[in-house]
Amino acid sequence: MIVLAFALSLVLLLITALHVYWGIGGIWPGTDGASCARAVVGFRGVDEMPTPFASFAVAACLGLATLWPLALIGFFASPFPKEGLAATALLIGLVFLGRGIAGFTPWWRRLAPEQPFARLDVRYYSPLCLLIGLGFATLAIMEFPT
Repeated sequence: MIVLAFALSLVLLLITALHVYWGIGGIWPGTDGASCARAVVGFRGVDEMPTPFASFAVAACLGLATLWPLALIGFFASPFPKEGLAATALLIGLVFLGRGIAGFTPWWRRLAPEQPFARLDVRYYSPLCLLIGLGFATLAIMEFPT
C-alpha cells in the first residue's frame, strides 16, 4: 500500500504542478492560450484558458488530494482519525471515478467536443482519472481500520 500511496501522490503532484503552470500563464501543450484551452479544457467554443484564480483553485484541491494518501498510510502526522482519512479518500476516489466515467459518455462529448481535448480525454485524461479513482478507493478500503 505504501507504493500505491506514493504513486498516487506523485501523479497528483505532477497534475497540481501543471495547474499552477497554467495559472501563471503557461500554454503547454498548446502554442498559445486558445490552443492550450482546446487541448486541456475542451468545452464547446473555448478560446481562452480559465482564469488564474480557477487554475490555482484546482491546484489547491489537487494539492490537498496529493497529501491524502500519505496521511492515510501514516507517512506524516495528521490531526484526523484514520477512519476519517479513509472515508475521505473513498470520496476523493469517487470524484475521480465519476470524472473518468463521464469522459466516455455522449453527454460529456457534447459538453467538451473541442479537439484535441476530446481525443486526449478518451486516450489519457479519463483513463488516468479512472486509475486515480481506483487507487484512492483501493487505498481507502485497504487502510480502513478494522
